[in-house]
Amino acid sequence: MAYWLVKSEPDAFSWDQQVAHGVEPWTGVRNHQAKRNLMAMARGDRAFFYHSNIGREIVGVVEIVREAYPDPTAADGGWVCVDVRAVGPMPHPVTLAAIKADPDLADLALVRQSRLSVVPVSDAHWAHLCRMGGFK
Repeated sequence: MAYWLVKSEPDAFSWDQQVAHGVEPWTGVRNHQAKRNLMAMARGDRAFFYHSNIGREIVGVVEIVREAYPDPTAADGGWVCVDVRAVGPMPHPVTLAAIKADPDLADLALVRQSRLSVVPVSDAHWAHLCRMGGFK
């Protein structure tokens, strides 16, 4: 199993909407590196659901339930999406400020590549962030 972090602006698509929808396609990614990350995702992988811009915090965990396929929201084609299902909320949301303040997370892609909307998370970082947020 691999781990990831996916970002969404909560005023566009929030954790609560993800939970209400059950399985939802993760659409709208228009960056080539983020697209490659989506294409690398496998069924059963897990991802942190991160609220960007508003809140700036990890608020939940999703599971990849369908691997990359053509994004139906892409007018010009060539983009992909994956389907995700809510696993559970982060009992204590982990803020970007807390992440940046933790030296053990200095090389986390969220910190190093802050504008990228889909990033990998190492096993060690996943475990550390789960502990910070109380996610089991």
